[in-house]
Amino acid sequence: MKRLLDRLVSSATSKRRAEDATADADDEGYFATQFVERPEDARANSAWTARALVVGATSLDPEAGLALLLQTWGKDALMASLSDADRRKLLTHLHFVSVPAGRELIVQDEKGDYALVVLEGLVAVDRVQPTGARARLAEAREGDVLGEMSLLDAGARFASCLTLSRCSLAVLTCTALDELAVEEPRLGMALMSSTARRLSWRMRQLSARLGALLTAG
Repeated sequence: MKRLLDRLVSSATSKRRAEDATADADDEGYFATQFVERPEDARANSAWTARALVVGATSLDPEAGLALLLQTWGKDALMASLSDADRRKLLTHLHFVSVPAGRELIVQDEKGDYALVVLEGLVAVDRVQPTGARARLAEAREGDVLGEMSLLDAGARFASCLTLSRCSLAVLTCTALDELAVEEPRLGMALMSSTARRLSWRMRQLSARLGALLTAG
């Protein structure tokens, strides 16, 4: 979480620096920046772009997707403190999709730069064994988050996630998270607070299961 906090704490300073740089830009600076990757280009290069094609993801109406997200996360403290106008800014940073059953949303050991919020449906979270067998770690439902650890630390995926039913999902990419940290730090903090709360809850569940297994052994 340190990486996230560093982003949010420095967001106001970064924004001011960007504004100053824009105000002082001359013709040379203008032409020099024409070859810098734009945010939309970075989004297109997200690992989710390829994964979406593999799983047959189709776009979900943004208004409907936002309504589902607020239905599951709207009562979280920081999210509830936001105005409707602030909440609607999420439409700029999140992508909402629908995915059929039997599709691998996240593949174990792959590098990932996106997280998924389950808005509707059921997803199996499995640890794939060397033999190919799958050990069920959890089943994610409405409001749960998948892949947030790799989103924050850029590490390999710990488990595979398979849709058990048709699912509606909100997609948050690393690029979108960076944009939120700089442009909308309060909104970014609310979003990540909700994510961290669910990560903590899931880790407690896993710790309890491991404790029970060790005691039984």
